Formats: sequence, C-alpha cells, structure tokens
Amino acid sequence: MLQDLRYGARVLWQRPAWTVLVLLSVALGIGANTAVFSATNAVLIRKLPVADPDSLVRFRAVGRNDMATDRNDYGNNAPENSAEVSATFPYPMFEALRKANETLSDLIAGAPSSTVNVVIDGRAEIATGYVASGNYHQFLGIAAIRGRAIRPDDDRADATAVAVISHAFWTRRFGRDEAAVGRVVQANNTPVTIVGVLPQEFTGIQRTVANSPDLSFPLSLVSRLNPQPPGPPGSLPLLRQPTAWWLQIMGRVKPGVTPQQVEANLGGVFQQAARDGMNSFLSALPASERDTTENRDRTGIPQLRVTSGAHGIYDNSASEVRSIAILSAVVALILLIVCANVANLLLARATTRRHEISVRLSLGGTRWRLMRQLLTESLLLSLFGGGLGIIVAYWGKELLPGGAATAPVDWRVLTFAWALSVVTGLVFGIAPAVRATGDTASAALKEGGRTIVGSRALLGKSLVVVQVAVSLVVLVGAGLFLRTVDNLRRVDVGFDPQHLVLFRVNPQLNRYDSTRSAALYEQIRQRLQSVPGVRAVTLSNPPLLSGSVSGTTFIVQGRPYQPGPHNDIHRVRIAPNFFEAMGIPLVAGRAFSDRDNTTAAPKVAIINEAAARNFFPGEDPLGRRFGGNPETSSQIEVVGIVRNVKYNDLRADAPPTMYVPYGQGNVGPMAFEVRTAIDPAGTIPAIREAVRQADPNVPLMAVSTQIDQIERRFAQERIFARAYLLFGALALLVAAIGLFGLMSYSVTRRTNEIGIRMALGAERAAVTRMIVGESLVMVAFGLAIGLGSALAAGRLVATLLFGLAPYDPATIALVMAVMVGTSWIACYLPARRAARIDPMLALRYE
Repeated sequence: MLQDLRYGARVLWQRPAWTVLVLLSVALGIGANTAVFSATNAVLIRKLPVADPDSLVRFRAVGRNDMATDRNDYGNNAPENSAEVSATFPYPMFEALRKANETLSDLIAGAPSSTVNVVIDGRAEIATGYVASGNYHQFLGIAAIRGRAIRPDDDRADATAVAVISHAFWTRRFGRDEAAVGRVVQANNTPVTIVGVLPQEFTGIQRTVANSPDLSFPLSLVSRLNPQPPGPPGSLPLLRQPTAWWLQIMGRVKPGVTPQQVEANLGGVFQQAARDGMNSFLSALPASERDTTENRDRTGIPQLRVTSGAHGIYDNSASEVRSIAILSAVVALILLIVCANVANLLLARATTRRHEISVRLSLGGTRWRLMRQLLTESLLLSLFGGGLGIIVAYWGKELLPGGAATAPVDWRVLTFAWALSVVTGLVFGIAPAVRATGDTASAALKEGGRTIVGSRALLGKSLVVVQVAVSLVVLVGAGLFLRTVDNLRRVDVGFDPQHLVLFRVNPQLNRYDSTRSAALYEQIRQRLQSVPGVRAVTLSNPPLLSGSVSGTTFIVQGRPYQPGPHNDIHRVRIAPNFFEAMGIPLVAGRAFSDRDNTTAAPKVAIINEAAARNFFPGEDPLGRRFGGNPETSSQIEVVGIVRNVKYNDLRADAPPTMYVPYGQGNVGPMAFEVRTAIDPAGTIPAIREAVRQADPNVPLMAVSTQIDQIERRFAQERIFARAYLLFGALALLVAAIGLFGLMSYSVTRRTNEIGIRMALGAERAAVTRMIVGESLVMVAFGLAIGLGSALAAGRLVATLLFGLAPYDPATIALVMAVMVGTSWIACYLPARRAARIDPMLALRYE
C-alpha cells in the first residue's frame, strides 16, 4: 500500500496543472458540503455545551393560557397538536415548583434581555443580558475562565450587585484585560461589579447556536435592572407578580426519572399556582375592573409539559430546517457535478496511460492490482482536496443563514469531511479504474492510434450530460431567488422609504419615568431638527417593517361583543407629524395635532383602510368610538383614515392597524425616524452627537436606514439568492470545464480522423460545425433532463418565492440561454483548434 501511495503521489506530481485543477474542484465540492453540514451539526445535532446535557429537561406551558396578564417569550416554540406553546412562567410559580419537586436534582430559572444600558469609562452602549437564579452556572457545570461564576449567595436582595461577562464581551470591550474582573460598571443605572469571565464555548441555554449574552446577573437584581415592572404604575415588582409569565425554567432529572414522571410530580402544582396567581391578581383589582368581560373570560389554564432540554430551551424554526434541507440538496448536486467532472478527467488521463497499463498487464500485473493503484491515486486527490475543503468550509459557513456562521468546526464536522472525501474518491475513481483496466494487454498494445470508441466515449458523454442537467437545476434556483429578491425590493410599502434614518432609544433603562421620557424625546427631536440635511423628525413604536409588533383588541361601541381573533388589530404609537414625515397620505378625516399628544387630551385614533373595511364595512368610521373591551368601547374616537402601509410583512397585505398619539399613554421606548435631504448614512454621526448632547447615558439602538431595515425583512431570500448564485456559477464553471475537457480530448484523439476528412475535401467550417454540433447534442440532452428536474425541484421552494411561479418561463429561458452560450464557448475553442489541423500532419499523427 505504501508503494501505491508513493507511486500515486509521483504520478500526480508529474502533471501539476491537471492535479491542481482536480484538487480545486474537489475542494469546492467537499467544502460546500462540509459548510452546510457544520450548520446542520450546530442546529440539529449538537447538544448544549454543558455538563451532562442528556439529563436536562425544559418546561413548557401547552394550551390556552388565560392566567397571564403579561407574557414574554424569547424564541420559537414548536406547536403541539395545534395548541399554543410557551416557555415562560411567573417567578412565584418557579418557587412553588421548586418547593414541590421530588423528581429533579434541581431547577434553574432565567430570562434574557436584549437591552442593557452599560456605561463603562463614561461611554454608554447597549449590551445583551441574562438574569438567572444563583445556582445557574453551578447547575450547568460552567466554571469561569477568569474570576468566578455567579453563586447562590449572590442571588439575595441584600447581596452586592455582581455580574459575569461573556468571552466575546470581554474581548470586544476590554481587550481581554485581566483587570476587567473587579471593575465596577453601570448597568441600567445600577453599579455592578464584574466578578468573572465565562468560557468562549458557553452561549447559554437558549439554543445550541446562539450569541452569548454580554452580561449575566443574579435573578435578584431584576427589579433594579428593570425598575418599571409590567402593568400600570404601582404594580408589584416583577419577582412578586404571579401573572407575569417571563421566566424560563429548566431542570435536571434524577437517575432513572423520565420527563413524564416529572410532569406527574409537578403538573398539578403548576396548574394550581397558575390559578392562584390569577385569583390573587383579580382580588387586588377594583370591583368594576374585576367584573369586566375580559377578566370574567379568564378560564383557560394550560398544562405543564416537560421534555428533553439537551438542545436548549427553544425549538428550531420550520424555516431554519427548510433552509438547511434545501442547501443540503444544492451542495449535494454540486458534489455530483464535481464527481462527474473529475471522473471525466480521470477517464481522459487513464486513456493517455493505456500504454503504461498494457505494459504492466503484459508483465504479469493483475487487473485488481492496477485498479488498486488507480483508486489510490483517486483517494489521494480526494483526501488532499478534502483538506482544502475544510478551509473552504470554514470560510463558506459565513455565507449560510441564521447562526451557522458561529457554528464550530468540531470533531463531527471534521469526521464528516474526511468520510465524504473517501466516499467521493471512490465515487469518481471506480468507473475510470474499471474502464482503464478493462482491455487485455494484447488489445491495448495493438490499439495504436485508434480513437476511443464505444462504452468509454459513451460514459464520458453521459457524465457531461449529468453535469449540464444538474447545473441547470441549480441555476434555475438561483434565477428564481434573484427574481424573488428583486420583486420584494419593488414592493410598494405604502410610504417613502428613501432618505430615512432609524434608531431606537430606551431611557426607561436609566429610570426615566413617562414625563421625563416625553421631555427627552422632544429635546432629541428639536436637536435633530437642527442637524444639517435633516428635513423632518418623527417617532413611532413599533417602527414599520422592523420585526416588532404590537396589538390590541378593537371593540366597536354599540355592537354585540363576540370574542375571537376578528377583534384583533395592530397598534402603532406615533408622534403627531408621523404621517407627514413618512409620506403616508391621509384618506379621510384629520391628522393628529400636538394638542392630541397629551394624557389630558380626549383619546383619539387614526385607522388604516384595512381596519376601516374590517370593522366598519359599508359604514363611515369617522366619529365612531371603540375600546379594548366592551366596558371601555366608548373611550377612543376614530378621527382619520390613512392609506394602507406594510406593517411587518412585505408579502402580506396590510393588516388592520390603528395609530394613536404616543403621549396619550404611558411613554415607553420609542424609535426615531429622521427624514434627510442628503445621503442618510452620512447624517448618522451628527445624529449620534445630537442624542449624546441630550443625554450621554442614553445610547442609540438599531441604527440603520429604512432601506436596510426593509432588506432585513427578506434576509432569508437574499441568503438563498446569494448561495444559489454562488453554487450555480460554480456548477456552470465545472460543467463548462468538463465539456471543454471532453471535447479537447476528443479532438486530440480524433486528429487522424479529422485530417482524413479535411484531406478528402471537408471545409474548416464544416469541421467546426461537426465538433460544436456533437457538443451541443450532449448539452441538449442535459438541458432536457435538467428542465424536468428543475420543474420538480421548484415545487419544493415555491413557498419561498414571491411574485413568480417555480416554473417561471422567463427565468428558465434566460438560464437555458446562458447555459447554451457558455456551452457554445466551451466547445467552440476545441472545435476551432480542430479546424486548424494541417491534414498532412494529421495523417502522420500516431
């Protein structure tokens, strides 16, 4: 075997250009597959990087939940038999479950926060945070790499405020300075001491692919970090609210205990705690509020569901799984093209070595011995190509959707890459090895200058047909996604998205109350209005097409109340000049004025055309009144109707939406929309400075242009278009190289035949047409097969397309034209060389 390896390496070294071409082809094919597998491994296979992940269980609430007055969830929960599923619970319930536990070694609770206002050395920035019970890191088996982790005695109301930071935050913000441990920083206006740095591989318990929270705090700090609990002013602190469902719960089963046994142990306690919490909430309400329709209908209590937590709290979304499946199919097709191309190259090379092979056969070498040698050379190519492919994969996973870019290249990925290399080497090496050793020694020695015919030629042509067919499938996919992206960019969003800068501020993190917040917003608005190049400044929450939604119910005064989703409406809190600044035309009625934007003003709303049709079919909505429930249905007056605009989904029609002045209620976080007369990106530094002058401890969040924000609404489609285009170009290139190589080899082998034709009077143009015609016949067969495959595959991505069908004629025609043109160029060059053959020299060609 060692002799085969040495000889194979020497043979490959003798043809460096040919070897490099094959290695690059194999590297691209294996690299693409390895990159996608790294995403598959991270999202679907890998478990949480904690101690004994298989013993972890996660808690779920399944079914209708009327026991919550405020509910937050932070990820995707797969539905269970169409029932609603959530992954958060009240803190008093966590305490009740912990007290009644008999089946778990322990429980932990925690909750993420995407907005922590951190001030370090006088510079404010927004960081991500996580609050967790004091046993969190001990429970998970996580030790700090610097300092210490959070301990149970940190999780007390009288304990010193501490935090641990992630490895990424330590690197980004402190440059891995050892002195970061012990530093005191401001977190939401609370002095906090950094006591440790967590390991790089630990990203939390949300999912296996996630970004680490920048700072983690003990759960007891939550009231200081979020001084304004959910609910009206005067509500109980968050840790005492029995109807605020916001806390994730995880447990570790005792040996031999199943999740079903945990449910049996804690299910009854869970439902009783939920009911008791609602009873406690209702008993604290005035009788008039306690007896409203909304509160009388609070009868649905969910069930406790306990399942494996090895992969984290949350489930993979259907779109993520679909993305990985589609990309896996595409890269598998790419590898098929590569295998076909390399097999063709090996066939051509094996034919040039027929004399060598025949001599070895005549000297007593067995066919199996020669096949082993040729397969060894193929495996050398595939293994070296696989090594390069791992490098390609490390770079290529940055192009993949979701959190795949952060997926580690671990032992599973490396094992997959090497195993795929071996399989690939066998796949593209077996056929050439069998063909090359198929002749007897005497036949091979006598063959002389005869051209390659029969099954060998047929195999080479068949491989080219396969390459063309697969290339067409991938390129049609690229065309469909490119046109989908273009169609999404052309969607009329209902307002003018050009020359708009967006950012958010959340002064409530710094203990701003409603009055101070409103004053700060007005100060920021006035400062921004004076920035050169700014035409208008307005505010909203949530901003349009941002991924955030807010909703309520719409109960029209004087109509019988019928509960159901038909009462739902989206809500946007806005500044009085919002419609003018955003370019949204008023259809009827009036716009808001500054007089409307106070708590003392009569409550008013403006609705869109969809809401007018939905709630007032055939009626005039102006002057009508509504509320959030039957008892308050006279509170708010409709004073205007505006044009429909896209709220959160470019693909869907505008949903029923109401707009209310932000100053009429409790003033919370807001987004600013800044209309500019110049390039919006150029005004961002001045905008930052204007906000800093208003309050240097209020950092900007989510700064972007409106166009960029809209582009993020179809990020998945853009990723697919980019990936398909990259893979499609690669497939077309490999197919063109394969066609060029086959025809060049064919011309070389047929030099004698071509010379005879020309000596007998064939014109050079006729020879060119003959070679090109033979090539295009193969291309036509490949296009026919590929077209049928593309139409079948198109149905699998139909739901991802927008504005066109998966069998879109224009896209298919354009792709076929590109492939025919590329194929013509690839075969014309060998054909032109054939036409220039000197007949006299050709007749003397061996």
